Amino acid sequence: MKKHALLLLSSSLAVATASAVEVSSPSGTVRADFNVENGVPVYSVSYKGEKVVLPSRMGLRLVGADDLTDGFELLGTDTSAFDETWQPVWGESSHIRNHYNELTARLSQPATGRRMDVKFRVYDDGVGFRYEFPQEGRLNYFVIEDERTEFAMPGDITAWWITGDYDTQEYEYNQSRLSEIRAINSNGVEGNLSQTQFSPTGVQTSLQLKTDEGIYLNIHEAALVDYSCLHLELDDKNFVFTSWLTPDAQGNKGHLQTPCTSPWRTLIMSDDARDILASNLVLNLNEPCRYDDTSWIKPVKYIGVWWEMIGHDKPWAYTYDLPSVKLDRVDYSNLKPNGVHPANNDNVKRYIDFAAAHGFDQVLVEGWNIGWEDWSGNKKDYVFDFQTPYPDFDIAMLNDYAHSKGVRLMMHHETSSSVRNYERHMEAAYRLMDKYGYNSVKSGYVGDILPRGEHHYGQWMCNHYLYALTEAAKHKIMVNAHEAVHPTGLCRTYPNLIGNESARGTEYESFVGNSTSHTCILPFTRLQGGPMDYTPGIFENDLSKFNPAKTSHVNTTICRQLALYVTMYSPLQMAADVPEVYERFMDAFQFIKDVAVDWDKSVYLEAEPAAYITAARKAKGSDEWYLGAISADARKSKLKLDFLDPTITYEATIYADAPDAHYLTNPQAYKISKKKVTSKSDLSLNIAPGGGCAVSFKPVVR
Repeated sequence: MKKHALLLLSSSLAVATASAVEVSSPSGTVRADFNVENGVPVYSVSYKGEKVVLPSRMGLRLVGADDLTDGFELLGTDTSAFDETWQPVWGESSHIRNHYNELTARLSQPATGRRMDVKFRVYDDGVGFRYEFPQEGRLNYFVIEDERTEFAMPGDITAWWITGDYDTQEYEYNQSRLSEIRAINSNGVEGNLSQTQFSPTGVQTSLQLKTDEGIYLNIHEAALVDYSCLHLELDDKNFVFTSWLTPDAQGNKGHLQTPCTSPWRTLIMSDDARDILASNLVLNLNEPCRYDDTSWIKPVKYIGVWWEMIGHDKPWAYTYDLPSVKLDRVDYSNLKPNGVHPANNDNVKRYIDFAAAHGFDQVLVEGWNIGWEDWSGNKKDYVFDFQTPYPDFDIAMLNDYAHSKGVRLMMHHETSSSVRNYERHMEAAYRLMDKYGYNSVKSGYVGDILPRGEHHYGQWMCNHYLYALTEAAKHKIMVNAHEAVHPTGLCRTYPNLIGNESARGTEYESFVGNSTSHTCILPFTRLQGGPMDYTPGIFENDLSKFNPAKTSHVNTTICRQLALYVTMYSPLQMAADVPEVYERFMDAFQFIKDVAVDWDKSVYLEAEPAAYITAARKAKGSDEWYLGAISADARKSKLKLDFLDPTITYEATIYADAPDAHYLTNPQAYKISKKKVTSKSDLSLNIAPGGGCAVSFKPVVR
């Protein structure tokens, strides 16, 4: 690993006049300006000399104390430079450069005797800044009423956004001018604003924007620890976003004690959309890995007993009977099985056999444990124990069977958001995983949070997610948390956070469908903070074949589903459809079997938010490359293959939409072709509406 120590900057990189100071990125492309104007901290950001964030105020309002918004003096500034190259445990690239210039503005509030610092790190692709509260002066314990960080936009620019909500990110993205957000939010594409949607101009981060001059700007946060999740509220007359934190049950936004810091507020920017996708700024703003030994953390390709319930409407529960006594005293041997419970011994063995035959690492099984008859909607405290299997799930036998085939089972912990109950059972549940050889868990947080009044994205829950993660690490367990807070790059510090849902995933194809633009915007927004367990690989679009009452349609072609394994980066990738469907399309399924889940290098070849993405990635420790291209609408393009090794001739296997393919009318039409290519070759793509293209490049064996 190459690493350079912190160095003092020369005066040419940081310029201060009275209470104003500026700091530029290493190449000078990005510049942050900071000032204290009439006692108010103010910053702005420029890209190639163009203001992308106009002068914006900073600070926090406190409960029962004078605010940290004005009355400040600039005591001084500290400047430094940093340059390192670090190696992630897994990732889009095997090496990541972390190169920035840093400015710390040390502030004093004379009237109260309190201290607050503002730290900026300026990269060639953006800026991160945060509040730091030293244990100096008269600030010790304090409660946040509101954070008042502003992001003043340069006009009525275009935004790709989802509505502000304290408990879910599972929305389709809207594309609109800032001035249109209020009307869209108030009308509600999916209904009127709920009690957790705090404002008709509230939006969530990561927020993707584009100026009329063609500059792409992304607003998010990094290193969300012991703090509340960031939302943004828009002043749609002046086009100024102001930070809005998720409240706790008392309405407060955070309880802190010095010394402490806020998360980083992040701004990624470029005049090329591909640079937004390639940015590592959010990861770089997180602390290095906390674990000395990471040998147990491995990327995973898996299948599972899941789509049968989601897409085919089979039950998670063993019986249709409702237990009449509390969970810890239920005798399931006296209850009649419903006969269609998918998490049964024979069915799970079928998945294990399929996984073993096709090279998959693990098999997820949902609905294996008692409690599903009465789990949702009743806000029960004691609901699951995460240890007791149903009578038709022989946990010892099935794990032995899986291990004999070179496969592991993946644990499932649905908490139903009874978080105190999960923490009550967590240690015993992890010990059970140790006993049977599980090394990964998919956890879920469906429903309203218990304790009552807390939200999924408040400080209390953010601390819980991290607690579950660090406790899992003690047992060498990897975590894939669904319905959790949006990721903020913590997978760098805690790489056993191998995936999250935290957005609208494939399951919505079974509910109401996802738009063809949805996976063309997620890499610009949700994936900025870390990988998503999107669960791609659905080959059967007509779900009425499994349940005649079902009317939803999976809005994709088969080739688009293949391409998602490349465009939707994750070290945790599921082949989400059922084995009997894949057996009908084994030639296309070959790409899912072949494609890697860990990479040495990634290159973004084409991109435009919500329109199209083309990415190519080199498999870790291999000369093989994989390419994925998706488009919301029909699209043609011609790609140069100059990312390939110039010394190697490759066999390209091209999985392409057929000429008459269409995500609605002919989604299963595809053609597979092969040809020899080199780094000097071109590749023509013809993508159907809602379609895609996937390509494997394997060195020709001479």
